[in-house]
Amino acid sequence: MEEAKRIINDIKKGSIKPIYFFTGDEPYYIDFLSNFIEKNLLTEDEKAFNQMVLYGQDVTINDIVSNAKRYPMMAERQVIIIKEAQELAKTIENLESYVENLQPTTVLVLNYKYKNLDKRKKLYKAIKEKGVIFESKKLYENKVGAWIQKTLANNGHGISLKAASMLVEFLGNDLSKISKELEKLTQIVKQGQEITPELIEENIGISKDFNNFELQKAIGSKDIKKSFAIANYFAQNPKSNPLVVTVGNLYRFFSLVLKYHALKSKSDAPKVLGVAPFFVKEYELAARNYPMKKISAVIAKIREIDMKSKGVGAANISDGELLRELLVAIYD
Repeated sequence: MEEAKRIINDIKKGSIKPIYFFTGDEPYYIDFLSNFIEKNLLTEDEKAFNQMVLYGQDVTINDIVSNAKRYPMMAERQVIIIKEAQELAKTIENLESYVENLQPTTVLVLNYKYKNLDKRKKLYKAIKEKGVIFESKKLYENKVGAWIQKTLANNGHGISLKAASMLVEFLGNDLSKISKELEKLTQIVKQGQEITPELIEENIGISKDFNNFELQKAIGSKDIKKSFAIANYFAQNPKSNPLVVTVGNLYRFFSLVLKYHALKSKSDAPKVLGVAPFFVKEYELAARNYPMKKISAVIAKIREIDMKSKGVGAANISDGELLRELLVAIYD
């Protein structure tokens, strides 16, 4: 995210604010920024007396203010980081009096995950005026593939489209999990080497041939043999391939194919469908293979299978059998 980079660049240039409030639903950037400050604002010698990491469940606002008002020892500044600050949500507005009279030699960092401050209240306005408020928003899943490519490119690595799609299909939009897997992969490959589906299969355990991404492609292109081969693999490996995920992906896929049918201008497809341009051809092919009436019937069947998987209208039917039942209906 560009705003996170700007914050780091400002700090590197010496533009350091007395308070940083990192908030929002995506913990990855909150941890990324907080860790950067923890590692880089003070020297190792200065950290011993001037850096403090506290946790929201263990402190009060008064404790934070008391520590923040201290003067640094043999250093230009002290750094106080409050992790899990969302635990102080009920009393966080009490911090406003301190923000109005900030200690200039203290850098106070609050990690306020999965919540946001009320922008109408004084605390938000005071922090925005005198410090930095950064809201970390969840990436939409269709943006995660590009995020993976960009993150790896910044570290001198490439990744194939299929490999990136495998990671998104397996890990969703959890950037923290994805980042850990990328770190694992970059330790294996040489600088400049492309990360391939084979590397992901060998080192992360995601099958390059038998996954929801490949099932979606097979169904869209009406590759019946491959579709049932993937379904059989899922049936043999149910823990790694839960039906609820497969059903959710297929529901989204056919819903987007239906949207593609309704487009007046197909050039609008990437924006309307919320997918990268290079994936549009898959929806175009699926639209040719499945008319709107058929898609409506398929979506109804997907809903039925979803209910059956939850025990409604069916008993003692395995997930593998339910998926095969769905495929039979799709190809009927």
